[in-house]
Amino acid sequence: MAAPTVLIVDDHADFRAFARTVLQAGGLEVVGEAEDGASAVALASAVRPGIVLLDVQLPDLDGFAVCELLSAEADAPVVVLTSTRSESTYRRRLAASSADGFIAKADLSGRALAAFARPG
Repeated sequence: MAAPTVLIVDDHADFRAFARTVLQAGGLEVVGEAEDGASAVALASAVRPGIVLLDVQLPDLDGFAVCELLSAEADAPVVVLTSTRSESTYRRRLAASSADGFIAKADLSGRALAAFARPG
């Protein structure tokens, strides 16, 4: 079975590097990184990741808006939002969004993210 593919979207290069290391160590294949929402949408279309790890706070669009754009695509990726803030901070917005889940940055692991991967 092929490793789930991941696109990391975060405006902080240090977090992207950390996430890449953690996810690759956990058996996932990182296929790209983006630092803002517009780049994320374009890159997701180009590399077709299975999962997008998407920061809520981005410099152009917020993660919820990017999530809606990604979810509107044919064969949309799984979208998992992340933040330094806890899930309870975003409970209402998460419930109303098309996001497949949420992982606090402090709780990020390959296993936690892989749990959201679609079979196949």
